[in-house]
Amino acid sequence: MRQENPISSRSVYADGHADSNPGASDALGTDKSGEIHMNVQEQIKRYIAAQSEPKRSEMQQLHQTILAMMPTCKLWFLHGKDQSGKTVSNPNIGYGSQTAPYANGKTREFYQIGISGNTAGISIYIMGITDKKYLSQTFGKELGKARVTGYCIKFKTLSDINLEVLKAAMQYGICQTSIQR
Repeated sequence: MRQENPISSRSVYADGHADSNPGASDALGTDKSGEIHMNVQEQIKRYIAAQSEPKRSEMQQLHQTILAMMPTCKLWFLHGKDQSGKTVSNPNIGYGSQTAPYANGKTREFYQIGISGNTAGISIYIMGITDKKYLSQTFGKELGKARVTGYCIKFKTLSDINLEVLKAAMQYGICQTSIQR
């Protein structure tokens, strides 16, 4: 299992209060070592602002859409780097909280919905869906011009997809990961 740099695992709830996980920073971005880092909301704001248009506006719209669906959710920002600073994934914003099981029986807290800008457009991650064909079979045809995998919906621009269908897919994922297992 990949170890996260403390800055990548800090989180804050959408209403502004920080989580109480050991090693997490407070809302000002100060961790237990006294180092000052940006808080999650600031990281998200800077990440979205760094995107080129029209991706910037579309990611902001998606951010607001997800916050409207999950107004008190925990927010995450994962910078996509491992402990050595090597890039291992695109940075991504996460929303909500679930307990993700691993094959070895261990569990880890992780987000329910994620968004990420990439070279081809935007990716939406809908975590915790056990049937890896469900998204494509249920939402794929109505979604529009998007690539749908087991937990990811990728598209170039919001104008290529049906936003209401995307919201329905995300709502399904939120419900699935909110069920006590």
